[in-house]
Amino acid sequence: MSSSQLLPFASDYMEGAHPAILKRLTETNRTPMPGYGTDAISEAARAKIRAACQCPEADVYFLVGGTQTNATVIDALLASYQGVVAADTGHISLHEAGAIEFGGHKVLTLPHTDGKLRPEDVDAYLTAFAADGNRDHMVMPGMVYISHPTEYGTLYTAEELRRLHAICQAHKVPLYLDGARLAYALACPENDVSLPLIAACCDAFYIGGTKCGTLFGEAVVFPQKNRAPHFFTIMKQHGALLAKGWLLGLQFDTLFTDGLYEQLGKPAIEAADTIRKALQEYGYRLFFQTPTNQIFVIMANEQLEHLAKKVSYSFWEPYDDAHTVIRLATSWATTDDEVHELTRIIKELAQ
Repeated sequence: MSSSQLLPFASDYMEGAHPAILKRLTETNRTPMPGYGTDAISEAARAKIRAACQCPEADVYFLVGGTQTNATVIDALLASYQGVVAADTGHISLHEAGAIEFGGHKVLTLPHTDGKLRPEDVDAYLTAFAADGNRDHMVMPGMVYISHPTEYGTLYTAEELRRLHAICQAHKVPLYLDGARLAYALACPENDVSLPLIAACCDAFYIGGTKCGTLFGEAVVFPQKNRAPHFFTIMKQHGALLAKGWLLGLQFDTLFTDGLYEQLGKPAIEAADTIRKALQEYGYRLFFQTPTNQIFVIMANEQLEHLAKKVSYSFWEPYDDAHTVIRLATSWATTDDEVHELTRIIKELAQ
């Protein structure tokens, strides 16, 4: 069976784009547009994002992908001698091939708790650095990086975000939020973090599109105007300035029309909840509880041999000699038929 015939649960960017985006792309395909995001559609998208974030003075930029976005934003906000604090499970720590270090900035990792940085750990780390007599010989922590949802599909609470904001303010370092899967957080019933709260607490964040309904693209938001001077030029330096910038702007203009961005994650959450319930019903062990669209399950290696013939999934980590942790991910495009077939397969494997 080819990979195209496997049930698509390996990631949340396996499909193309939301039909509303494809419709807009088709309608505007032959309309000439000025480049580099200077077109009217991109400006309309910026206005809609500012309104959704209740941040009328925000600077908004459109980039192509998550790693590119993280590398560009972090480089723009850090001095040459500074590094970025992140959970040891953070995307920039593990799965970006050293992109941040390649740009000249060390990732300063702290232990995670369910994929999250604990505010008290961040405070202790920043306080200890300031008190260290050898600090001038060390990489200075110049930023705190978090993601919502985290790499483990967990969520920061509004209180945790406010505490991190206060700590970063006290230590005079920016707080940056990676929102690659933000639509799935916003659609999750357990989530109490809103776009306006993120804008109020973070010096920079990005609204994910690649994993949330676009063909490609992320929207970077600096709530404070001119927080990153000359960011347009910095994007150019990083190869992150798309000539056909309207292709990005149009996609986000569509996502932020009639509340589509905050709605499109709901089918993914519902599908993931159904799959989690079935896994537990059929005797599988979840690696940990996650409320969003990522499901981490412990499976026997012999079960995985059979599963791989019918379902695409992501390897996560070995559990023991006989078991492996895998990730199943739903998306805005996951169908009821796909969920029903997956639950049938996992039931069959459990017997």
